Amino acid sequence: MKTRIAALVMVALLTIYLIFVINYSTILIRADEPIVNVMGWALLVLPIIGFWALAAELFFIVRAERLLTTLTEEGALPDEVVELLPSGRPDPAAADRAFDRYRTEAEAEPNSWRTWLRLGLAYDAAGDRGRARWATRRAIALSRGKTPR
Repeated sequence: MKTRIAALVMVALLTIYLIFVINYSTILIRADEPIVNVMGWALLVLPIIGFWALAAELFFIVRAERLLTTLTEEGALPDEVVELLPSGRPDPAAADRAFDRYRTEAEAEPNSWRTWLRLGLAYDAAGDRGRARWATRRAIALSRGKTPR
């Protein structure tokens, strides 16, 4: 729950920041100097990109949580516990052994969102956030009936 509250606070702060940037860019756009107008239009692009990225992340989170809820209700969550090193990070050798099962499942059923989400959860547990997001995005696409890239 603390993580969710912290994320909502960050979303609110980012939204406020982007609104201030939009306000400042409109002030620049209304100025009489042409170079200042150009700077205002250039500054307006940044909040648009920021809002797009924020919306994309929020949609990703909502869709991933829906799939995770379904997987939890089905009792199909990964059950392996990866050994940790003294630093608190997962042991790479133990993580590779745990991945074998989920990698094999995903290869055997490439059109099943459940296998890709379990693989994403296994990657996330091992700290490989990039592959975890990739596998989760693939699971979301499959659950929506789309062919993943």
